[in-house]
Amino acid sequence: MALTRFCPLFSGSSGNCTYVGTGAVGGAHVIGVLVDAGVSARRIVQALRDRGIDINDISAILVTHEHSDHIKGLLMLQKYFRLPVYATEGTCRELRRMGIRCETPPPEVAGMGVTPFATPHDARESCGFLLRCGERTVAIATDLGHVTDTVRGALRGADLVMLESNHDVDMLTCGAYPYYLKARISSEVGHLSNAVCAGELYRLAMSGTTRFVLGHLSRENNRPQLALETARAGMGGLKENKDYILAVATPDATWEVLRF
Repeated sequence: MALTRFCPLFSGSSGNCTYVGTGAVGGAHVIGVLVDAGVSARRIVQALRDRGIDINDISAILVTHEHSDHIKGLLMLQKYFRLPVYATEGTCRELRRMGIRCETPPPEVAGMGVTPFATPHDARESCGFLLRCGERTVAIATDLGHVTDTVRGALRGADLVMLESNHDVDMLTCGAYPYYLKARISSEVGHLSNAVCAGELYRLAMSGTTRFVLGHLSRENNRPQLALETARAGMGGLKENKDYILAVATPDATWEVLRF
């Protein structure tokens, strides 16, 4: 039986990188992938090392889109560790212009089934990823202005879902950001609010998902506790730590590896 490992190493507007690994229960050798590489290669390698993960046991990097907070460390990781990079064809075209070798993902990477799904964001061809790790499934969907039927279909029934909970609407509206940036964030191709995220979490919980991670929180327009409270309020009569588990991904490498 395979054991799934999950750890959002970095999450937020300052940089994003998530580790997903798989290996036999009790086995010493675990292989895995990174989803995005939005901080320096040095920080990513150190964050993995701090968790007992060797960068040489990373089989590939899956890239959701070409914005800098998702690809900052990509070129150096590929240069020094020869890691293959996979993304949608639209994102690959953008990455190739930056000198990064990129291909569309094969059906399986590091023993995990890989299914990209389209997300609505102001990038060339952004996507989320559904990863099948033996009997478990992990879905990652951040940087999306709204939740489409395609996204809902990809997330439905996943064992663990990392979903964007970027901003509180009131904080964004009353905050210091210029109007054009507020409009971009709140647009249909911007970022999900806490309230919209909360509504989706309830639907997912009713479809069988039991583990939720709130991702890509804004430092300026959100607070971890506020995101958590909004998510909990949207869960109706479901009980936390009984019907579901809820956590927030942090900007810095403070998470331990979750195993399930």
